Amino acid sequence: MTKLYAGVAAAAVLVGLAGMGGYVYFNRASDAYAQCRGGQVAGGDIGGPFTLVDQTGKTVTEAEVITKPSLVYFGYTFCPDVCPLDNQRNAEAVDILEEQGIEVTPVFISVDPKRDTPEVMADFAEAMHPRMIALTGSEEQVKAASQAYKTYYRVQDPEAEYYLVDHSTFTYLMMPGKGFMDFFKREATADEMAERVSCFVNAGT
Repeated sequence: MTKLYAGVAAAAVLVGLAGMGGYVYFNRASDAYAQCRGGQVAGGDIGGPFTLVDQTGKTVTEAEVITKPSLVYFGYTFCPDVCPLDNQRNAEAVDILEEQGIEVTPVFISVDPKRDTPEVMADFAEAMHPRMIALTGSEEQVKAASQAYKTYYRVQDPEAEYYLVDHSTFTYLMMPGKGFMDFFKREATADEMAERVSCFVNAGT
């Protein structure tokens, strides 16, 4: 996916989120994590139950996946530029945090279940990070997960042999027992992500 399409997809997600009643502004006066957030907007309704298939072929739920602080990203393995770069950035942030004694799980959820079989996802995860959990599933399962996270994706030309998929490019910080904490845009660096994740983790202990 090109940067242009990434921008369009991100804008579509922001418009969609703003129109949903579950999307809220945190009251910073009573928000224990206010100093950690990258922006004013965050939403308690982002995330939720899903059933997907991991890179080993095992069917898993969100409770089995998000057992530690997790960086969740939706994309696809055939993505020519954005997804590899974003996932490499996320993996770098995970390594920085590990040096600080904070274990974070990088999670990659495919929006292209037609091509992204568990075997394909296993190769992608192996190339990105040893702790990455890579998830795919049926079209219905992927759609349900995408809707839970308020993400956007659309196949450009389903009949094309090498079709591309427009999709949102946010990375979501999820915490077990607490759910959605914040999101990171593409512009965030690995160092910036690590600093904010560390802030959330330390503020919650």
